[in-house]
Amino acid sequence: MLILSRRYHFITWRLEGLERGIGFYSRTGLALIRGMKSALRRCLSTSSRHAGKYNEPLSGNAIPRSGGIASMMRLPVQTDTQGASPFDSFQVADIGDINFNFCNLQKACEDIRNQYRKLISNACIPLTLGGDHTISYPILQAMKERYGPVGMVHIDAHSDTLDTQLGEKIAHGTTFRRAVEEGCLDPHRVIQIGLRGSTYALEDLNWAKKQGFRMVTAEECWHKSLTPLMAEVRDMMGDRPVYVSFDIDGLDPAFAPGTGVPEIGGLTSIQGLEIIRGCRGLNVIGGDLVEVTPALDTNGATSGTAAHFLFEMLCVLPGVKYL
Repeated sequence: MLILSRRYHFITWRLEGLERGIGFYSRTGLALIRGMKSALRRCLSTSSRHAGKYNEPLSGNAIPRSGGIASMMRLPVQTDTQGASPFDSFQVADIGDINFNFCNLQKACEDIRNQYRKLISNACIPLTLGGDHTISYPILQAMKERYGPVGMVHIDAHSDTLDTQLGEKIAHGTTFRRAVEEGCLDPHRVIQIGLRGSTYALEDLNWAKKQGFRMVTAEECWHKSLTPLMAEVRDMMGDRPVYVSFDIDGLDPAFAPGTGVPEIGGLTSIQGLEIIRGCRGLNVIGGDLVEVTPALDTNGATSGTAAHFLFEMLCVLPGVKYL
């Protein structure tokens, strides 16, 4: 067994168990490879007769990526490359899943709205992982009760402003039309970035434009930095409350294949970072990252990107310290 002392920074070896050719993992993540007994004996030998070529059967962590919710929440300071230190600035907690009726979509929206009312009433800034983009609708309903109509930075391949979807008024493609109709959004402070694809009729996009949405197609974002665009967004939003909604299909499928409605020609992960980091200075009162579908995420890239983006959202909340 390999033992690495963090305090004294030395390595000691124990050979019991290696006689049986058993492989071990140390607590530090270094792997002892099966069959290394003879190599270890050569390393430890004092006889010149045993000198010669030998391998070094040690590797880096061979198990899946380490870390998790519990270990992350124990860290006193966790920063991004910009110096943001959200865990040193706030009491950050994962409060688990929201309980809702998954057999009735309207009842599910009611359940979500009621639970977000409680969160917001306690001065909590909720960041939510989804899931169907329908969840933004009841969250915005709860936001309206506290803040009135809010602005929104919306990253998506789709506008989600259908009047009905398969005959239903409440669905993931109707979310923001319902939110405007109910006064949850200030349409003159809504920007949608990354729009593309062929799944929406022209009249639905025209409806959003008539309400006052600023709509930025994916083609307008190709081959350029979005930092200048986000400077315009900050001027547009002012100091009033803003909600951030990031549909992962706003990214090109090369960066986020694990989603239900992928559309080619989308944003890059770098542009996604530029958008989120460009929200620094806004009065962000909540956000979500939605439409991640783990069953379609064969290599885990989409889930990893989504987790990083949500952490980046945490870093731009008002009051985050920068080291």
